[in-house]
Amino acid sequence: MSDFADYCCELLSSLGPCRARRMFGGHGLSVEGINVGLIIAERLYLKVDAQTRPAFEAAGCESFTYRRKEGPVVALGYWSAPSEAMDSPRLMAPWAQRALEAALRARTGTRSRRKA
Repeated sequence: MSDFADYCCELLSSLGPCRARRMFGGHGLSVEGINVGLIIAERLYLKVDAQTRPAFEAAGCESFTYRRKEGPVVALGYWSAPSEAMDSPRLMAPWAQRALEAALRARTGTRSRRKA
């Protein structure tokens, strides 16, 4: 695991033990098996949804996007963490909580659709 991934897990420690695993040329970050973040190109992105996106937009954060080899730009449900929140776990805590809440809502929605 990279030093930056270790640091990001420390930043998310208010949620509980964080695990980073290599994926897609970066790292996926999870807490108790729930995916709450990504690290791509040494940048932390947190899970967002319709309820949490306005706070990230207001803080000047940016959506994680990528371009497929042949196709449109794809935006995932992850936005960059506010730069000031990168300074300490205390400053990151409210953003980490938003990411966890968005991930839990997404998880519940997935289960509901599967049952239907």
